[in-house]
Formats: sequence, structure tokens, C-alpha cells
Amino acid sequence: MTKAPENKVLMAVIGAAHGIRGEVRVKPFGDDPLSFTDYGVLETADGSRRFTVSKARVQKTVVVTKFKEIGDRNAAEALNGLELYIPRDRLPETEEDEFYHSDLIGMDAVDADGNPVGKVVMVQNFGAGDLLELRPARGRSFYIPFTRDFVPEISMADRRIVTAIPDGYLSETPRDDGDDDNRMG
Repeated sequence: MTKAPENKVLMAVIGAAHGIRGEVRVKPFGDDPLSFTDYGVLETADGSRRFTVSKARVQKTVVVTKFKEIGDRNAAEALNGLELYIPRDRLPETEEDEFYHSDLIGMDAVDADGNPVGKVVMVQNFGAGDLLELRPARGRSFYIPFTRDFVPEISMADRRIVTAIPDGYLSETPRDDGDDDNRMG
């Protein structure tokens, strides 16, 4: 996934074609899998292509979707991997302590003393809660849980998050879990 263009929010990514009538599998982003259908016309990052949902149904982990502009399988196959956006101003304002992923991406991450930790490059959720992917100035990116314990402060105005990463959290040394069952006897 690429960083969202200014003032646009990534709503979904088109996957493989489904059937022969131009339907596609869509991977939505959001709490409700059908929410990407609620905000009108979807568009590409550069705004050059626009899509109107005519039908959508949840099928396992994807949403099988028919766009008015796509009439057959060949046209549907050409859309694989296309990211779909809406203008940010179509979304409702968030509550306190609620954030759109696109608002967090690109923010500077600092420690409690203001020392740089990295930049937020992605928000992921692999099933156990949101994780912020931070990319330091040098070295590999890493994940921290997007919880109040790890991110006690967020300043939208300063485009900055304050992190509280516990000592040893980023250590590559395996932790001793106290399980001695694997010792050779």
C-alpha cells in the first residue's frame, strides 16, 4: 500500500476478478466490511478513474463488488491491486481518542524526552489490535501496539506521537519464557 494522497483516505483495494460479469473481490479497510460503499464514488489516488458501487456482498474475508463502470471479466481483471480512495471531508469527524489510519501515517514518533524514534509508516491489524509500524532514521522498521501504554500522547496539530517503549522491547535477544522442557537431559 502506498501513502494516501493529501486529503484522501484509502477505503479499499481491488483484488481478483470474480465470475464473468465484471465483479471483483475487494479488501475493505474499516470496522464494517461494507462501509466503503457508504461514501459515494470511489476514485484512484490521482483521481483519474472513478467507480460507483452498484452491488456489494460480503463473502468470507472479501466483499464481492460490482461497479457500474465495469462490464466484463477482462475489465475486472485489469483492476487487480487498484487502491480506492474518497476525499477526507466525506468522512465524519472522529471522537476523542479515535483516529483514521491516514491521519497517523507520516507522523513523527518521539520518546518522552522528545528524542526521535521514527515515523509512522503504516497501521496494521493482524487480528489482535492495531499496531503502528515505525521506521527509524536507520535500521529496520518495527511495530508497537497502538495502545495508551505505548502511545500515551498524540498531537494532531504537531503531527507527532509520543511513545513509551519499555526497556528491552526492541531487543533481538530471545526472551526466556521459563520453559525448561526443551533441555536435553
